[in-house]
Amino acid sequence: MPFADLMNDTIDLLKCDGTKKTGLKASVQRSKVFMDANDILVEPQDLIIRRMSNGAEETYRVIDPGFHEAFHGIKAHYQMEVHKLGLPEARSAVQSITYNITGNNARINQNSIDNSTNTIQIDARAIQYVEALRKEIDQSSLSSPEKAEAHEIIDEVDSAFRSGNPKKSVVTVLLRALPHVSNIASITSAIASLIGGGA
Repeated sequence: MPFADLMNDTIDLLKCDGTKKTGLKASVQRSKVFMDANDILVEPQDLIIRRMSNGAEETYRVIDPGFHEAFHGIKAHYQMEVHKLGLPEARSAVQSITYNITGNNARINQNSIDNSTNTIQIDARAIQYVEALRKEIDQSSLSSPEKAEAHEIIDEVDSAFRSGNPKKSVVTVLLRALPHVSNIASITSAIASLIGGGA
């Protein structure tokens, strides 16, 4: 019987960094979980959640991933040593996972419904001034590396305004780092005035 035919269980892999792989096929035993590797990294302390056809779930903590390389027609696979968690322990383990999220209004709701609405106010003038800066840099006689460096600075200024909370000290320092060419000074002064200060 092929090894794959024994994979009758459906599991989710919940990693310590919060990433999740769902719908994986495996064979779950009392203290072992067998699964094809399929370019999936399993590490100690990861959680295995077995979803059963009757709607029940079991949670296991990985003790030893037990990775085995492909050998004589057998695919690379895991023979994990696992510890089955009781319900309170499983809930605690899942809730202790660290989720890393970024971006405007980034958030995650666990075991709750979020009906709130977050709004970021971005001054349209700031976006126009940033685009004007980019245009001035592109039309300047600066070298390619100098233009690239200036664009990195402008990107930082842009990000500061798009965050909804530009810090005056940070934006001012960034604007002062731009090269002094053509209309740059008047544009940077206009940008600085949006956050209550001159460049």
